[in-house]
Amino acid sequence: MNTADLAIVIAVARSWLGTPYHDQASLRGVGCDCLGLARGIWREVVGPEPFPIPPYSRDWGETGPREVLADGARRMMLELDPSEAGPGALILFRMMPRAIAKHVGILTGPDTLLHAYERLGVIEEPLTTAWRRRIAFAFLFPAR
Repeated sequence: MNTADLAIVIAVARSWLGTPYHDQASLRGVGCDCLGLARGIWREVVGPEPFPIPPYSRDWGETGPREVLADGARRMMLELDPSEAGPGALILFRMMPRAIAKHVGILTGPDTLLHAYERLGVIEEPLTTAWRRRIAFAFLFPAR
């Protein structure tokens, strides 16, 4: 699978900075959640979304054993070992030990992360040890 230009992925991701947080939204400058951010980047870098995202509740990640986000990403992206992920990679995080991965971000540098965070909107911040410890999966966007 050919992958998208990582510099373009990062530039598109940064164009979402300052977008307010809004559950289930995916409109740059208007509102998005972490999945909506990834969906918006997909649309700009790859093209139309390959399938609709069903409505989801705020607590969806606290229930069920299935890795919903990772399974969906595997259907359309190139999976990497998280230790090999670099700038431009889509990262999935486990927010609690033994929970399923339910948070999404984009690595923008070797030590920086861009993501949509509740109450803060789309921000870029250091990829701290606490964030690194939560990384569960990594993927690359395919080429258009």
